[in-house]
Amino acid sequence: MVCTKALLTLCVGALLQALPVYSRVDKRGNVCTVVPEGNGRDDSPSIISAFAQCKKDASVVFLNRTYHVERVMSTHGLRNVTVDVKGTLLWGTNTTYWINNSLPLGYQNQSVAWDFGGDNIFWTGHGYGTFDGNGQIWYDLANGASNMFGRPINLVIRNTTNFTMQDMRFVQSQFWTMAVHTAENLLLERITIRSVSNSSASTLNTDGIDTFYTNNITLRNWDVTEGDDAVAPKANTSNLLIQDSHFRDGSGVAIGSIGQYPGMYEFIENVTAERIVCDRCRHAGYVKTWTGVQKGVPPNGGGGGVGYVKNIVFRDFNVTNITDSVAQITQCTSFEGQTGDCDTSTFQISNVTWSNISGTVSNNLLATLQCSGAAPCPDIVVEGVDGLVFNSASARPDVECSHVTLGPGSVACNGNATRV
Repeated sequence: MVCTKALLTLCVGALLQALPVYSRVDKRGNVCTVVPEGNGRDDSPSIISAFAQCKKDASVVFLNRTYHVERVMSTHGLRNVTVDVKGTLLWGTNTTYWINNSLPLGYQNQSVAWDFGGDNIFWTGHGYGTFDGNGQIWYDLANGASNMFGRPINLVIRNTTNFTMQDMRFVQSQFWTMAVHTAENLLLERITIRSVSNSSASTLNTDGIDTFYTNNITLRNWDVTEGDDAVAPKANTSNLLIQDSHFRDGSGVAIGSIGQYPGMYEFIENVTAERIVCDRCRHAGYVKTWTGVQKGVPPNGGGGGVGYVKNIVFRDFNVTNITDSVAQITQCTSFEGQTGDCDTSTFQISNVTWSNISGTVSNNLLATLQCSGAAPCPDIVVEGVDGLVFNSASARPDVECSHVTLGPGSVACNGNATRV
């Protein structure tokens, strides 16, 4: 073809199609712009190439276009990098591929679609940059089954320090939206998550974010609508701050679950969730450990872990139609379909406070505080709850306790439960 001026557009198009896939990265100085393939073709090789070419002291830019992600991605070792997402990353629907190829999270037999990490990273989505997980196909495939093998987490931020993410949208996540694993000094703010099923299949396991082996993370101004835990710190999470966020339809803020691996020592400490709006959540905040008896294997089984949870604060919540108890502690998590052994865990829970909670509850249950007889919970406080309106206003709200020592100022236990 002779490329006259009139045929220039056709010539450029033909040239782009003929060049190797890495040519879809427009590198100019220290800026790598990912140019989408178009027509539904896979952009994951170009994305990986962009991060390889602009790995240090650089920027990776996504245009305001749609990028198709059909393969797993691992982009690590980044340093002083800006990630600028103006477009939509749309994950592919070949569930067989993802089940067989998703990358291991390294905990709970979970897997991930994009494994990402480095130091001194600034990631912005401008309020409209989007991850679209095409989650409906996963909701229908799992059909309410918990932790289906190979169902991938959208993004794991791993081996990362000094990371900021702002103004990103995540819709229809395949599984958990995000995980953070082995990371320190992170700020994630103005994050919107919406995972909603359009069929009878539930959105179970569409957590907003789960953390492992992390320290000093701030989550601020999150807006989360999904079917499970909005935020769920797990093994060896310390100094987590959750502020000024709005959670809808899930289980609220979950501490755990933890204690799943027999004999393994783990902890969660210094977690504060404050100034939270929670609409139609199952709880405002709750703490959950596995029993002391192993039944089955992770992710849907386990138990017998050791360690502690301490210094947890849920304060300044406004809730609408809480569907279970406002506050909960349970050390009765077990293998699917199994019951009992609720007094066997030696995992120690202490210093947990719910304070200044207002709004409406769809039943009469203020708190269910079930600690293990093998390790009773000291210094548990539920206070400042006069602003709550319960479904049965004439009866005293239930505070059910088992093997709990309430701290000064807490509401008293009542009902048929016992207080230690």
